[in-house]
Amino acid sequence: MKPANAVLSSYGTTVFEVMNQIAAEHGAINLGQGFPVGMESKDVLEAAASAVVDGWNQYPPMMGLPALRQAVAEHESRFYGLDVDWQSEVMVTSGATEALADCFLGLINPGDEVVMIEPLYDSYLPMIRRAGGVPKPVRVEPPDWSLPREALESEFSEKTKLLLLNNPLNPAAKVFDRDELAFLAGLVERFDAYAVCDEVYEHITFDGRRHTPFITMPGMRNRCIKIGSAGKTFSLTGWKVGYIIAATDLLQPIAKAHQFVTFTTPPNLQSAVAYGLALDDAYFERLAGKMQDKRNRCADGLIEAGFDVLDCAGTYFISADFRPLGFDGDDISFCRYVTEKAGVTALPVSAFYQQGDVTNYVRFCFCKEDEVLDEANRRLKSFFKG
Repeated sequence: MKPANAVLSSYGTTVFEVMNQIAAEHGAINLGQGFPVGMESKDVLEAAASAVVDGWNQYPPMMGLPALRQAVAEHESRFYGLDVDWQSEVMVTSGATEALADCFLGLINPGDEVVMIEPLYDSYLPMIRRAGGVPKPVRVEPPDWSLPREALESEFSEKTKLLLLNNPLNPAAKVFDRDELAFLAGLVERFDAYAVCDEVYEHITFDGRRHTPFITMPGMRNRCIKIGSAGKTFSLTGWKVGYIIAATDLLQPIAKAHQFVTFTTPPNLQSAVAYGLALDDAYFERLAGKMQDKRNRCADGLIEAGFDVLDCAGTYFISADFRPLGFDGDDISFCRYVTEKAGVTALPVSAFYQQGDVTNYVRFCFCKEDEVLDEANRRLKSFFKG
């Protein structure tokens, strides 16, 4: 038999799926799964249901429903002061992951280099390699996740096509500040590159921090692709509704890739997301506030159990060092151990690094119901503290 695609077939079962299976086998509370529970907006759900019954259920326009594209443009103006032409600068996708794939397929030629910041969301590397790109990862590392400016600058060259930026950064829970973004923007401009910006957690930042879209930085308006996610903003990850904002000339090749990937996204979900983006500011403030409360709840429990908990500035995730617990093993072994013995599942942070060599930190997902977090805290404290 002739072999399958060499890039994609080289990847085994992800650690995420492995840990999910182990959690199910042991009846563990799964804080490895990165999706929210109990945060769904009832009125957005009702808008989707109404659109199924009373709305259009055939192919919507390839670029997305006008109502949603207009809502995205209004969202960018309202929150960031960004002037966006909804007809030529906004496209709807079937989730942010499809948006990323469209960007890579539409912009990368074989041999183009892509500078990216580790730790990495797991789909980045296979998608870039499948598009013919050459990944050039630069690491930020726990516990402080500081930006290695010299290392970043050294990876840029005339071969650099893209900077891939995830901000806020999963799993580091880092929110890049304006000084860091200005440094990155200077590199993108100096080396005549583009920036693909995965900003799906833009409304989930804590302690008074505000998200700064990379596209608003000087010189980036015509070089940046901003990706958003209704799944994250409305706690409806199963809907898979994403959107891209980019200058007209930059969006066109991405749209050409989109037409051959998914072409469209369910129209009822698009209608509901348009409704959701028009909700008042109080909704978005509550989202961040509730997530911050859950972060605090999870962090307090981890500290009581004996973990060394790292700062969490945004996203659904918090990382912790398990060395104070006295465990003699790596993070993968610890995740299996704590699942089997304590009944709580986390993810190894090493899974987000190509070298897999950051081995004493684990990631917990805190966007769960309060009673679930409380029970996880109880189990961990009981096991490690007795």
